[in-house]
Amino acid sequence: MKKLQIISDNNLRSLKIKSSLLKALNKSEVKRSNIIIVIGGDGFMLQTLKKNNNPKILFYGVNSGNYGFLMNRFSSKKIIKNLNRANMISISPLEMLVKNNKNQTKKHLAINEVSILRQSRQAASLSINSGSRQIIKKLVSDGVLVSTPAGSTAYNLSVHGPILSLNSKKLSISPISPFRPRRWKGKIVSDKLKINIKNLNPIKRPISAVADNIEVRNAKIITVKTNKKIKFNLLYDQNRSLQKKIKIEQIRKEVN
Repeated sequence: MKKLQIISDNNLRSLKIKSSLLKALNKSEVKRSNIIIVIGGDGFMLQTLKKNNNPKILFYGVNSGNYGFLMNRFSSKKIIKNLNRANMISISPLEMLVKNNKNQTKKHLAINEVSILRQSRQAASLSINSGSRQIIKKLVSDGVLVSTPAGSTAYNLSVHGPILSLNSKKLSISPISPFRPRRWKGKIVSDKLKINIKNLNPIKRPISAVADNIEVRNAKIITVKTNKKIKFNLLYDQNRSLQKKIKIEQIRKEVN
């Protein structure tokens, strides 16, 4: 592949950053190879990672959205230095396997989380297991999340799930608005486990399974596991690493 690529969304701010970045690259050379610079927000970064699934590629995100947790701040003066000195983090995605009500099987990757969501006004009725081990026999709720450490500060945090350290080798299972049992707070499990989620009443209580932003409707059985064979290599500025961002969120949660 080319030494360096720039991928941008169509946001006006993204296009301005791209133009400024091209000018900086004309003056100086990036020493590292196989870099894709992704300009946009977290959603665009997730989309780009899945489209360019190659362990040899390094992804450097430049934030032009709101929060940009997976991204770096843009500095036209420091961008070349930041690219050359950036630290690399490797993350593995979740693999979601879904069987729907027509017994069709769909497979998708999720870097942040797999969301199981009620599809109608009826609450979802779910059982969650890992092999022969029962995690919860029956959960009546708006749904449940299975989150990676990288995604634990995203949707998972919004439903009051735990923030996981990047090197924890854990996954978070967090309920969404649990009705029965009301006080079930979820569970932290090893990322070596295969998690099986079953819809106990697919006719009356249909559910959707969503891998980041890719939805499969009328799901009956969902299997979620970490795919260790896939690695996404993300670059972060030295003073703004992904580990540091996660630690800051952990502290914020304790203060609140």
